[in-house]
Amino acid sequence: MVDIIYKYFPNLTDEQKAQYAKLDELYRDWNAKINVISRKDIDNLYEHHVLHTLAIAKSLHFKAGTKIMDFGCGGGFPGSPLAIMFPECEFKLIDGTGKKIRVCQEVATAIGLKNLKAEHLRGEDEKGKFDFIVSRAVMPLPDMVKIVKKNVSKEQRNAMPNGIFCLKGGNLQGEVHSFRNIVEQTDLTSFFTEEWFKEKHLVYLPI
Repeated sequence: MVDIIYKYFPNLTDEQKAQYAKLDELYRDWNAKINVISRKDIDNLYEHHVLHTLAIAKSLHFKAGTKIMDFGCGGGFPGSPLAIMFPECEFKLIDGTGKKIRVCQEVATAIGLKNLKAEHLRGEDEKGKFDFIVSRAVMPLPDMVKIVKKNVSKEQRNAMPNGIFCLKGGNLQGEVHSFRNIVEQTDLTSFFTEEWFKEKHLVYLPI
């Protein structure tokens, strides 16, 4: 269960370990009220949802003060696990479904996340500036870029230029074709050995 997180991230603080450990009970409870994760998949919360989203943390260690927006956060992925991992960064989670935002807010409050704000908002209406936009299989990359390009800050502070991190599955050739000269695609099996991560990718697009 939660040990899979400790396996790949052995240097977590006691507070971070406790926050990750609480996610199972919290998401089971909320999932019974509001279906934010497939009911068949709730037993795989740590591998298929928490660890999956932490592939972004394997790609880039966000510097303190980095501002990150989770576009189409659903029940809080990838934003919530990343906010635990990077307590000195600021996270804003947005989604067009109010019920899902409530789950994000309640989970964050329950585990004491002070660096996360969740808001019921469409991406088109978000006016803020962020260093990175993160997302998990919300929409095709070209469509997403059209919406969030306006939100990427010009001010640089990290080892990689500001841009978009997307977690995707399957064949992405058509989706990334128009960005082929600048996009980076990493197979998640380069981070994690579990079978489930085959044919799953992290896409990074500098903006």
